Amino acid sequence: MDALQKYNSLRRYMAENYSEATQQSVDKALVWAAERMSKYMRYDGTPMLDHDVAVAEIVAREIGLGRNSTVASILHDVLRIANKERPEQVDSLSREIREQFGEPVLGIIVGLCKISNIKLKVSKEQANDFRDMIVSYSEDPRVILIKLADRLEVMRELGIFPPEKRRKKSWESMNLYAPIAHKLGLYALKSELEDLALKWLEPKDYEYICRRLEETESERKTFIARFLVPIEERLKSIPNLHYHIKSRTKSVYSIWNKMRKQGVPFEGVYDIFALRVIIDCEKELEKQLCWTVYSVVSDCYTPNPKRMRDWVTIPKSNGYESLHTTVSAGEGRWVEIQIRTERMDAVAERGIAAHWRYKGVNQGAQTSEQWLSRLREVLEETTHSLTQRFEAKPTTGEIFVFTPNGDIRKLPEGATVLDFAFDIHTNLGSTCTGGRVNNRAVPIREVLHNGDIVEVMTQKNQVPKADWLSFCVTSKARGRIKSFLRAEQMKHARIGREELERKMKNWKINVPIDEAVAYLGKVLKVRTGREVYSMIAEQKIDFLYIKDILQQWISGEAEEQRRVAAAEAERKKEETKAQQMDDTPSQRRSDALVIDEKINNIEYKLAKCCNPIKGDDIFGFVTISSGITIHRMDCPNAARLRENYPYRVMEARWRSNADGSFRATIAVTGADMPGLANQITEIVTREMKLNIRGLNFSSRGDGTMYGTISVEVSSATVVDMLIHSIQRIRGVQRAYRVNN
Repeated sequence: MDALQKYNSLRRYMAENYSEATQQSVDKALVWAAERMSKYMRYDGTPMLDHDVAVAEIVAREIGLGRNSTVASILHDVLRIANKERPEQVDSLSREIREQFGEPVLGIIVGLCKISNIKLKVSKEQANDFRDMIVSYSEDPRVILIKLADRLEVMRELGIFPPEKRRKKSWESMNLYAPIAHKLGLYALKSELEDLALKWLEPKDYEYICRRLEETESERKTFIARFLVPIEERLKSIPNLHYHIKSRTKSVYSIWNKMRKQGVPFEGVYDIFALRVIIDCEKELEKQLCWTVYSVVSDCYTPNPKRMRDWVTIPKSNGYESLHTTVSAGEGRWVEIQIRTERMDAVAERGIAAHWRYKGVNQGAQTSEQWLSRLREVLEETTHSLTQRFEAKPTTGEIFVFTPNGDIRKLPEGATVLDFAFDIHTNLGSTCTGGRVNNRAVPIREVLHNGDIVEVMTQKNQVPKADWLSFCVTSKARGRIKSFLRAEQMKHARIGREELERKMKNWKINVPIDEAVAYLGKVLKVRTGREVYSMIAEQKIDFLYIKDILQQWISGEAEEQRRVAAAEAERKKEETKAQQMDDTPSQRRSDALVIDEKINNIEYKLAKCCNPIKGDDIFGFVTISSGITIHRMDCPNAARLRENYPYRVMEARWRSNADGSFRATIAVTGADMPGLANQITEIVTREMKLNIRGLNFSSRGDGTMYGTISVEVSSATVVDMLIHSIQRIRGVQRAYRVNN
């Protein structure tokens, strides 16, 4: 049979509701698809194209999409099957679709194929991630709407599928696709998906509820007719009010869900049905008339205030608008009444896709680009994009990748194979040497993309490396690598200390090892003894060099060399200073740099290593590129700076009337008792009236706690007062100022 004759139902609908150009495009798509799909059949032996055309009809009739969406629905299986069975033809088919039907149609089809390629896994724990991934592939809003139509058609024909496929597709429909439809406001589609899924997942419960609904239908109709009499009498008396009333029976799934959650029988679900009063009016009159009808209903019957829902004043995020009230009909019966306009009802049935009908645009005359532009305007007006509504965040840097057995993992954009390995398990990440992405061997730094299938390759002798931190992006991976490196450094430090102790014993150097290491740290220009030990363990420094340094230190030779160098530096400093005085004799000089006073445009900054504040004894240090840095006299670096660079040290003092705000950090140790941290913050904010800029308290596990509190102060005197006040608190063992 000719494709145009066979699918005349769709063609007739398109001719009646769309432009001639749209119908011609649909006819062209039917002929083109029929030529390429003739040998592909469904499980019952009917042509696969029957499914595609049925999807197109849902897209046009029930969701209300336009030309490009309908054409893409007809054609989408052509490319999907080619991807699966004839990959070498995909490029030529794509070019042909682009040339024959346009780039937008091809874009929609590619998006649909991406979703079809996702290997969905029946797992409630991962349902959210799978839903997020489905939406992340739908950059064009039409893709997800067509995919929902596709799934609805499959569920309507699920009886032709093998039994094992029925349960899987039913689970997917209930847990993945129905929630997406709900987020988009496609309530009719959502309810049908849930009912059809329940039919196959819980057939006995489904049949029982359907039978009870059928048995009580006659009684419900009689009750509704009697219930509506006083309402309709009042509504008819309101001039220029055009409305109609329809009843809606709660979906089978909703009844089943309520019975299950509340533990009640069928008779215990009191809101089996709802009545809708649908008003036909201009948009500017909608709110006024909805509330007018509400007042009529509440005059006739007593409403339950706990069941009142106002989505007219503030619509739901998915665009849903309606007034809901539940009223008492006597004899313990309650009736839910929904009040809305024709526009609101269309949006409630079709979701966001229905908005365009009320924008004053004739769909038959508009292009698909105009339609999409209108849809996007609606999305922007409601302040939620399609992806934002569903809480998937593809635009905020998330990707979804799979393990070889189909488990889905959510990672930040830019994540590598190594990040993926650590996300699976710490041991897997620590021993990772590379991976296979979509069956292609790749290095550990390979960046992953949405939908990749990743297999991790490992070796037992592999351990984390410091350079891994340069390309890892997840906090879990970076934290595990840093933890390993710290442990390795501790191990190296232990080995290095043992080596040094043994060597010093052999060299007959009888000084405490900690003093020797402190001196070595100065010479080697490293900050901690641990770094010295690590250099020794990793053989980055020769023992003969260490021996030479320590022997010069013990003999005093090194000290003499430093004194000579310091004297020479001081002599040059005095010569330079005298020269400057000769050059500018008229300028007034001061023996010390006065902090908080601008003299000769000298730039200075406060050192971060000791955070000096007003009142501290200080000195200035001339840096090579950053001007003058102000340090406290008791700065951890003070001795080294004065010893190694005396010619760059200068005196400094605070101006007596200087004002400003400084940050000081107080460390506190004490008993691990409830309320201690609160007492400390009370002292700071209420008694001392200081601003807290940082707070961190933690238990040490031995009955004691340690914490730090950073505050803004005006001088060192305030810090001393604060420390004194904190030490008076019962349970505080020690309070002292720290550098950071």
